[in-house]
Amino acid sequence: MTNIPFKVDLSGEVAVVTGAGGVLCSGFAKALAACGAKVAVCDLRVDAAETVAAEIRAEGGIARAYEMNVLKKESVEACRDAIKADLGTCTLLLNGAGGNNPKGSTSKDTLTPEDMAALEKDGTIEGVKTFFDLDPDGISFVFSLNFMGILIPTQVFAYDMAKAGRGNVINISSMNAFRPLTRIPAYSGAKAAVSNFTEWLAVHFAPVGIRCNAIAPGFFLTNQNRALMTNPDGTPSARCGKILAHTPMGRLGEVDDLTGTLLFLADEGASGFVDGVVVPVDGGFAAYSGV
Repeated sequence: MTNIPFKVDLSGEVAVVTGAGGVLCSGFAKALAACGAKVAVCDLRVDAAETVAAEIRAEGGIARAYEMNVLKKESVEACRDAIKADLGTCTLLLNGAGGNNPKGSTSKDTLTPEDMAALEKDGTIEGVKTFFDLDPDGISFVFSLNFMGILIPTQVFAYDMAKAGRGNVINISSMNAFRPLTRIPAYSGAKAAVSNFTEWLAVHFAPVGIRCNAIAPGFFLTNQNRALMTNPDGTPSARCGKILAHTPMGRLGEVDDLTGTLLFLADEGASGFVDGVVVPVDGGFAAYSGV
């Protein structure tokens, strides 16, 4: 059963959730449905989307699954048309699609003089990908997925909101936007762009009644980062250990930890004058200097 810390009334809302087949965004979709919204569960993997939609329906909610490629405007437009026919016009857009790719990551935290000596000697370091080895196409893919993957759906779905004079856009940023993590420059840079874009959208859309805010999750265990965060036996990896050591609450986040912030931003009565904010949900990570 979906765990809801408090109920808001979202009946009459049609919520479109991108990336909804994933761990975090499936939780968002279920929470919105539990509060009465009709939910379009959108994901590139339509089978994953259908699993989530079926779970929502099993709990008495209203949801349908849609295959959506957030990087292709024609795919997003086709989804919009199908959602309108099935559920009605979107009033709440949750832009959750995103992620990282190894092609946009280095294999070490820092570049050392020894690395440079090896590069000078051999032109490469076996088993090591330095900043100088990053694939521009990989960087471009990660940036596009996280930034254009928000811009394009917002272009498509916010048009009807602007016509109606009301709407709500909630983007998923990251604590990487506040404090970039080592090894993942493309993802960190893209999420910083998401936070900045959220503020830009809030100003741009305010006269037509559309609010735009973002949630910045701290560290949560997802399918995408599981291999980095855990050892084969399920214990925390060395990288996860660093994260936990710098998180005052001493644990990783759970999906339910995000629900209250989501519902606050989703409900007009609770946050009707909240616009252009990026809310960290990080167990104190951003507040801790390390000493």
